[in-house]
Amino acid sequence: MELRLNYMKVRPDSLQALLKLEGYVKNSGLDHHLWELIKIRASQINGCAFCLDMHTKDARAMGETEQRLYLLNAWKEAPFYTDEERAALALTEAVTRISEGGVSQELYEQVRNYFDEGQYVDLIMAINAINSWNRIAISTGMIPGEYQPAVRK
Repeated sequence: MELRLNYMKVRPDSLQALLKLEGYVKNSGLDHHLWELIKIRASQINGCAFCLDMHTKDARAMGETEQRLYLLNAWKEAPFYTDEERAALALTEAVTRISEGGVSQELYEQVRNYFDEGQYVDLIMAINAINSWNRIAISTGMIPGEYQPAVRK
């Protein structure tokens, strides 16, 4: 595999645009462990190897268990996720696959049982951010394996 192009060198401002969105989500108050699950689940759906490599490493560095990471693709059948996480993961799937049926009123209400209006917006922004990153990584041919998470103190 070979990187097609380095979008950060070709258009540095494009990176800054997404980093601004990423910064918004980071400072929104959204639980960072949940955010990593969202990133991983969307990346699984989109088939983004680079992002899967990155975010599973980040999740492990944050203390996420191997069991929850391995079973995330089958979260509906696994008993290891909270109801709040399940609602966020269902929303992640619906937004990532938006053309397959959108976000139903039932799902909206399910998510709203755990997240207020502002948090709902934050979830949507987080899901949109990772979907954007996935599409950039896949279309530019970013190669998994080289990412190392920052040491957390």
